Amino acid sequence: MSVHTTAVVGAGTMGNGIAHVFALHGYDATLIDLDASLLDDAQSTIEGNLSRQVDNDVIAPEEKSAALDRLSFTPDTPEGVATADLVVEAVPEEEDVKAEVFGMLDQHAPAEAILASNTSSISITWIADQTARPDQVIGMHFFNPVPVMTLVEVVRGQRTSDATFNVVAGVAENLDKNPVEVEDYPGFVSNRVLMPMINEAVFCVMEGVAEPEDIDTVMELGMNHPMGPLTLADFIGLDVCLHILEVLHEKLGDDKYRPCPLLRRKVTAGQLGRKTGEGFFEYD
Repeated sequence: MSVHTTAVVGAGTMGNGIAHVFALHGYDATLIDLDASLLDDAQSTIEGNLSRQVDNDVIAPEEKSAALDRLSFTPDTPEGVATADLVVEAVPEEEDVKAEVFGMLDQHAPAEAILASNTSSISITWIADQTARPDQVIGMHFFNPVPVMTLVEVVRGQRTSDATFNVVAGVAENLDKNPVEVEDYPGFVSNRVLMPMINEAVFCVMEGVAEPEDIDTVMELGMNHPMGPLTLADFIGLDVCLHILEVLHEKLGDDKYRPCPLLRRKVTAGQLGRKTGEGFFEYD
């Protein structure tokens, strides 16, 4: 199977980034969201990011124009996926929402279409079980910001076929990404390793071991990390970090994934990081 036409469900930060890279690399891409205002925001964001790439000499002006020509936007999911060869879901990390979306995709996408999820923590095997095509369901976990980050975790569910994996890995390579094969276990690789580090940094803050700026400096200068764990947590979103830790704690049953009480307190207070202007640091 070859992929020519794609659809992305969910016009948030990840969804618009995924649609951006699809369109820039020659794929027709339809971005779908029930919220018309989110679609408008996504279109503006994509146009702005493409313009920034032109300004930075990453792409030529004609590449920007061609990418915009390949993009379409719709609130109508059945219409948006009707001709798609590959659909990528990028809706919030809630199982009931994922189940509803994949049930709809299974009903309206072509029978041969591959259905992928950008989930960072929910089981691909469970998602696949919401459809009648589990062999054609796979994880395609991009990283933020999608146009910049080159990693894609390609996650195999229990019944994901080799053919499905090979097609999706090939698409990732066509997007100038590096696909890494990952089995379907909680947190996959990235978040299973990353989230305990972030959580431990939050414990260091709570216990008064050091100030947030100093904790980040230790990891940047001592461990050669490009960004400290608390700055990274603010960038990801503290609510997202908490949710992933809760999934790891529940699914693996190991208290090393128990979320720090300070992380819970900040999320309860609405201090979610960059997107709210305040997390472990303050932002304009």
